[in-house]
Amino acid sequence: MRAEATQRVALVFSLLDANGNGVLESEDFTLMGDRVVAAAPRSGQAAKDAMRAAFERYWTTLLTELDANGDGVISFEEYTACVLSPERFDATVTGFAQALAALGDPDGDGLIERPDFMALMTAIGFERGNVDALFDAFDPAAGDRIPAPTWVEGIRDYYAPDKAGIPGDHLVAGVGTGTGPAA
Repeated sequence: MRAEATQRVALVFSLLDANGNGVLESEDFTLMGDRVVAAAPRSGQAAKDAMRAAFERYWTTLLTELDANGDGVISFEEYTACVLSPERFDATVTGFAQALAALGDPDGDGLIERPDFMALMTAIGFERGNVDALFDAFDPAAGDRIPAPTWVEGIRDYYAPDKAGIPGDHLVAGVGTGTGPAA
């Protein structure tokens, strides 16, 4: 497992801990889902529902795979054991990535515009400067847009334990979460 992968998931863990109590629990995923959906007012209800369902599946996967003692919370150590194991988390992260990309493509043309990308990624809690760097790393085309599949693949790569030097590494450069826990 690469150090970069551990840094990436440590950042996501801190952002997903929406209530800031140091562990992940169901409430965090509901709060995050609501926050992300609110950042996409132009998206249709089906895309919003799919995003909320993806957050629910993310939580359910963690709970099912990791909560052996049945306490209903996931520690950072438990989290990394699942999300950095493609055989345990790949289907969940792929579904999540597809739902996020669909939410970021309100006109359904298969292209994500920078303002929509920025709104969703900052709603998750990533630093604005890091999000801009990530978008630029995806090599936007005319009209400052990226193909939805590029973003989906970028999210999948983010959770890959053996990857480094990927666009997603821009999100941990100078890590900070300037808006507070996942705000």
